[in-house]
Amino acid sequence: MIPVATIVGPVTAGLIAGSFIIERLFSIPGVGRLYITSIEGRDYPVIMATTLLYAFIIMVANITVDLVYGVLDPRIKLAK
Repeated sequence: MIPVATIVGPVTAGLIAGSFIIERLFSIPGVGRLYITSIEGRDYPVIMATTLLYAFIIMVANITVDLVYGVLDPRIKLAK
C-alpha cells in the first residue's frame, strides 16, 4: 500500500491541474475557469488567491500522504 499512497500526492496535483483544461474545454464554470479568465484580464488579487488555494490543496494532499505512511507502516516514524 505504500506505493499506492506515494502516487496519491502527484495524482491529486494532476487532477487539480486537469480541472483547468476540462473547465475551459467544456465551458464549465468553476475555479479553473475563473483562474484563466483572471489571467486574461490581469486581475492580480484573484490570480494570487486562486494560486494560494491550489497550493494549499496540494500541500494538504501531500501532508496527508505523509501521515498515511505512518499508519500503513508502523516502522515509519515522524521525527521531531
